[in-house]
Amino acid sequence: MNTTVDSVQHFGKIRHRHAGTRKASYYIICSILAAMFIFPIFWSALTSIKPPLEASASPSTYFPTHLDWSNFKKLDEYGMGLWRYVFNSTIVALLTVFGSILLSTLAGYGFSRFNFPGKTFLFITILAALMIPFQSILTPLFIILGKLKLQNTLLGLSLVYITFQLPFGVFVMRNTFETIPRELEEAALLDGCSSFSVLHRVMLRLGIPGIVTVAIYAFLNSWNEFLAALIFMSSEKNFTLPILLVNVRNALYGQVDWGALQAGVTVTIIPCIIIFLLLQRYYLQGLMGGAVKG
Repeated sequence: MNTTVDSVQHFGKIRHRHAGTRKASYYIICSILAAMFIFPIFWSALTSIKPPLEASASPSTYFPTHLDWSNFKKLDEYGMGLWRYVFNSTIVALLTVFGSILLSTLAGYGFSRFNFPGKTFLFITILAALMIPFQSILTPLFIILGKLKLQNTLLGLSLVYITFQLPFGVFVMRNTFETIPRELEEAALLDGCSSFSVLHRVMLRLGIPGIVTVAIYAFLNSWNEFLAALIFMSSEKNFTLPILLVNVRNALYGQVDWGALQAGVTVTIIPCIIIFLLLQRYYLQGLMGGAVKG
């Protein structure tokens, strides 16, 4: 009897030791991966506050001898100034977020709660648009915007970005609404609410994770997108931040001001990090919406 008890305790200790080893290995691997992802951001921020000579030195120095903010001031020397491009990017991002949320919510609610001819086919067609490289439709979009007199405007660029975001947004919002019990909607209808009132008073509040997910994706993609902005914008006053970074990169005589370039990268990264950290809880819930629906 004692031998059996000792054996059980021995195996229990071994299992506990193995569990502790697996847990430690898990945290070590996650820490290494996190460091690999964070290092480029840290390096860009560190380079942006180096003196210009140290930022462009080869081999590069690891830490600045002193903090120097002149790299950020140099960004105002390019084009119409840093804050003009920040303003343009902000306007485009806000319009894209608003349009993506509005259209994705309405479409997602319709696909989730209403039955109409061709519903499944239309939904699959929208999802199929995710497989089309957006570069392949830039020429038709360029012609359409020209016909609508929206070329070289922030509104026209925002409409292009909204078009790119809709397939993903509709998919997320449809899955989000599918996870909300229909009994809540039926109770609201019995109380005299219209379909629009149900959407406004009930569904939107319960669908916040999905809405936040669509908003984050729309903001990040519109804030960082370069190719469409380069093609549709011909006036320097309407350029966005990614185009500014290219102008900094393509300096006179092929020389690159790495300090100013990394300062621009840092300015571009900061809003993305702040928004993601503030809304990551809703973002994760939105991505998982509908994933385990039985």
